[in-house]
Amino acid sequence: MSTTHQALAAPATDSGAVAAELRDRAEIADALYRFGLGQDIKDRDLFASAFTADAELDFRPAAAAWGAEPPVMAGRDTIVTTILAMFTDRVNTTHQVTNPRITIDGDTARMTALVEAQHLLIADPSTRALLKNPYQLELVRDGERWLIHRMRIENVWFDGDPTAIFGG
Repeated sequence: MSTTHQALAAPATDSGAVAAELRDRAEIADALYRFGLGQDIKDRDLFASAFTADAELDFRPAAAAWGAEPPVMAGRDTIVTTILAMFTDRVNTTHQVTNPRITIDGDTARMTALVEAQHLLIADPSTRALLKNPYQLELVRDGERWLIHRMRIENVWFDGDPTAIFGG
């Protein structure tokens, strides 16, 4: 997936187009917020609402930083079930999203963002992993909202023990 860092904006003279673009940009960012918060509060419906039915989540680049080799997760149900099963009643998470960059092309969009994710084992909160991850997303319009179709998560750095959280 290529990354474009130039955001295109509607001409400022067309207030209707500007308002529509601002709404789209807010809804695009909201898809990533639903992804993070859905995990953090273990809300299956909120988490699932971030994805298309045929979504793909590629965590391999991030996991490679500590030697893990997970498969690409394919399908909303697989993504939601896999991640929530790994964390529910075992790991507390918090996600912070910054630096979203969005390009929109009709009913598709791309976004990059920087996400800091803290993971603490519930049974032993001193066992933790703090990850700083660049995200690359491809999204599609679904009525008034936007859904993640593809997500790739890389890792800039980590602190703690990711293998205790995610496995080796």
